[in-house]
Amino acid sequence: MTDILDELQWRGLVAQHTDLEALRRALAEGPVTFYCGFDPTAASLHHGHLVAVKVMRHLQMAGHRPLALVGGATGLIGDPRAKGERSLNTREVVSQWAQSLQAQLEHLLDFDGDAPARIVNNLDWTADLSAIDLLRDLGKHFRLGTMLSKDIVARRLASEEGISYTEFSYQVLQANDYLELYRRHGCTLEVGGNDQWGNLVGGMDLIHKVEGATVHVMTNPLITKADGTKFGKTEGGAVWLDPQLMSPYAFYQFWLQVDDADVVRFLKVFTFLDREEIDQLDEDTRQRPKARQAQKVLAREVTRWVHGADALAQAEAATQALWGRGDLWELDEAAVTAATADLPTGELVVGKTTVVDLLVSTSLERGRSAARRTVAAGGAYLNNSKVVDEDRAVTREDLLAGGRVLVRKGRRHLGVGVAALGT
Repeated sequence: MTDILDELQWRGLVAQHTDLEALRRALAEGPVTFYCGFDPTAASLHHGHLVAVKVMRHLQMAGHRPLALVGGATGLIGDPRAKGERSLNTREVVSQWAQSLQAQLEHLLDFDGDAPARIVNNLDWTADLSAIDLLRDLGKHFRLGTMLSKDIVARRLASEEGISYTEFSYQVLQANDYLELYRRHGCTLEVGGNDQWGNLVGGMDLIHKVEGATVHVMTNPLITKADGTKFGKTEGGAVWLDPQLMSPYAFYQFWLQVDDADVVRFLKVFTFLDREEIDQLDEDTRQRPKARQAQKVLAREVTRWVHGADALAQAEAATQALWGRGDLWELDEAAVTAATADLPTGELVVGKTTVVDLLVSTSLERGRSAARRTVAAGGAYLNNSKVVDEDRAVTREDLLAGGRVLVRKGRRHLGVGVAALGT
């Protein structure tokens, strides 16, 4: 069996670390309890969190025991950001978000088997921590020079806004999390994103000072595209894992649109495919790039993991149907709405609006004369069926689930007509 650290490094999942050989020996000697923290600063995890969860899952499959920490306490404070002070959310909101994150983590990790995952919440040991205890028992172990030298703190101090004592103190609370998990669960490894390196090392140092023990930290890289730009933003914002914030169809499409220059690297990071399978997809990308086979596999694997087999089937069916290779009538309202959400839209009145009207209102054509020429040339489609009559009006029987119709010009240009209320 491949050494787990070698596997993580091959997949590009290791950035910074402490003594790697000492960690390698510890992992080889027996099950290691490790943790990764997730703060509820939003209602959902996003695709960036999947990198850390993948590290956790690989370690878990190698027999090590994961602790998924939901930051019910640290989420009330907020990790310092480069772009300025966070707005503090209410306790009720943070509690609700913590529950949402917990539900997502319970789906992504394995809570059965020989190395079951466990959810922990740092509010359990932080809620009753008094200011005196914080200063006497924890604060005395932190040197101000070290705290000020951390990259994000230094950048915030140099900015016009500066940094509040609240966010400056975050690193103390996170370090205490590692200490508490070491004491409560024998946790000896913390993993997380590379932007958390300073906080991770702070926890390791605190354990060494208080307990005299040696523990480990390891970060995963923050994923960027081949051109060095940030990977992940869409027109609608973040790539959320919550299907209410981003539909499984839109999630699937996000992965399907990955560039050839990135797809093999992302297969290593975001899927559990083995080396042989990824090497074959790499070869497919080089030999037959237009087939986009690697992107299809990437989208399929990640969507199945996050949203499940049923949601994947709907996303694939909607993708096929949208481009004329499947049955639009088999899609439910949620799938139709998601599949057409980003298309140019025109309102229609049942029995009155024609295909020519729709071509114009969706901006697929600039005017009615051009739209008529498209119909006459056989280039207009309604719900993937060719339209040859320019006066052909949309009927109630044409409406897909959710009161929509799909209009297409040629092979690639799509729009959606939405029935006006009451028609």
